[in-house]
Amino acid sequence: MKSFKVLGSGSKNCFNTAKLIEEKATAWGVAVEVEKVTDMATILGYGVMSTPCVVLDGMVVYAGEIPQTEKIEIGLRS
Repeated sequence: MKSFKVLGSGSKNCFNTAKLIEEKATAWGVAVEVEKVTDMATILGYGVMSTPCVVLDGMVVYAGEIPQTEKIEIGLRS
């Protein structure tokens, strides 16, 4: 199972990012856990300044806007 965290304020972009990950995981048949993190101290602990930010298995893989579908698919395949 892959573990994703979507870091952000809880905005629409953060919600849409989490939804995109869940939809793509379902389409690819990959089991995922998607956690939404809104705690600013936790977000800053990852060293990111722009959100939404996607963390995959503990590593920041995308930050600043809703990721492109291809970026999510790469994360699901890795």
